[in-house]
Amino acid sequence: MNTSMTPTFDHLLLTQSQDDVWLITIDRPTALNALNKALLASLSQAFYWLDSLPTTKVILLTGSGDKAFVAGADVAAMQSMTALEAREFSHLGMALMHQIEACAAPVIALVNGFCLGGGCELALSCDYILASENAVFGQPEVSLGITPGFGGTQRLARSIGKGNAMQWILTGDRISAQDALKLTVCSQVFSPDELLKSGLAQAEKIAKNAPHAVRFAKQLIHQGVNMSLQDGCQLETERFALCFTTQDQTEGMAAFIERRPARFSHQ
Repeated sequence: MNTSMTPTFDHLLLTQSQDDVWLITIDRPTALNALNKALLASLSQAFYWLDSLPTTKVILLTGSGDKAFVAGADVAAMQSMTALEAREFSHLGMALMHQIEACAAPVIALVNGFCLGGGCELALSCDYILASENAVFGQPEVSLGITPGFGGTQRLARSIGKGNAMQWILTGDRISAQDALKLTVCSQVFSPDELLKSGLAQAEKIAKNAPHAVRFAKQLIHQGVNMSLQDGCQLETERFALCFTTQDQTEGMAAFIERRPARFSHQ
């Protein structure tokens, strides 16, 4: 992977593949990659920079080591917060999660190890999740005397339904990778040694598809789930028509007719 000319961000490692796939690795191992204000800011800056690159096709997000994706928000940093400071911290986290959802390129979480509290909320803000067999998911905030603060009550209920989200959040139970798969929190489960390789393979497969079409499809799914079926289908019709103004459509259909691989550009 190429790292030349890549800016540096505190507690993050950024690497790039030849197919314009970027890997963000959260690197705060002494705290099991826990989220504090500085790390939230670094993640926001990194996603802003990657989203500003017209060549970015897919972003992968993972944690360093095999113990934790992100073990949660930093409890030591939160312990002495006032209500006003807690609100500010929640706003920072919420803004990052919304920012990740709004990224033009698809964002895939590669969950290795603990994915708890803020870490689970971070993973849920990605477009989908691939998990290691050693992944452990959970929203244990009620055991700390607080509620989730980075969108967990909202995204989890939308992901797995009200009843499942209620049980998970109110008990504070931890969920294995296989149980998370059954609940469709994650899309697939891999051995720890295969997670990154499999994630890169999926990202590179996405990167070979038409970039405008991929981005439009992501937008349609995110926007459509909050619309009526009729309004969502109308939005799809508009995006479908818009595809016919792009080089993606010209090249993709020409390649199909001519029985050759498509050569998509960033135009």
